[in-house]
Amino acid sequence: MQLLISRRPDWTIAVEAATVEELVEGLRGERVDVLVLDPQLRGGGGLDLIAQLRHEYPAIPILILSSAPEEQSALAAIRAGARGFVEKDSSADAILDAIAQVAAGRTRVSDRVAHEMATQIMEPARKEPHELLSRRESEVFHLIAHGKTMTEIAFELGISVKTASTYRTRILEKTGFRSNADIVVYAVRARLI
Repeated sequence: MQLLISRRPDWTIAVEAATVEELVEGLRGERVDVLVLDPQLRGGGGLDLIAQLRHEYPAIPILILSSAPEEQSALAAIRAGARGFVEKDSSADAILDAIAQVAAGRTRVSDRVAHEMATQIMEPARKEPHELLSRRESEVFHLIAHGKTMTEIAFELGISVKTASTYRTRILEKTGFRSNADIVVYAVRARLI
């Protein structure tokens, strides 16, 4: 790393460590603009180390420099608190550029990983069947789950039997259930009743 950093005369290495203990000790009292971290340091490491350092030194952005393929490790590293990820076998210019980006407060990942992150954000989380229902449909759903008939549901909610049946039909369409028995079984398994 020393040889690589020497290509940028305005940069200096404040701390160099071979173990987790050396790293934590070295960071105390030092002004560090960016931490370039191999998560496989001796004495511990991995995602727990990233999270620990992020907690203890929240102002220091972390760039992961790893021999692991980016598509396998970058997302987990970012979730643990890293600001960027670059593979060790990247070109010297790519590594220096990644350091500069993270030091400037930006997140640095490859286009592939950025696309994967965006896809995960844009895809809505899968909802449980009962979470797909409107407020009124949920009321009918719970009454069906408690074994009420359409007449009893209509009376309890102050609606017509036809309207109660319409809600039941919508519930079956939205959830994929085929009968009141399916609703009851699901409600029991999901601990809704």
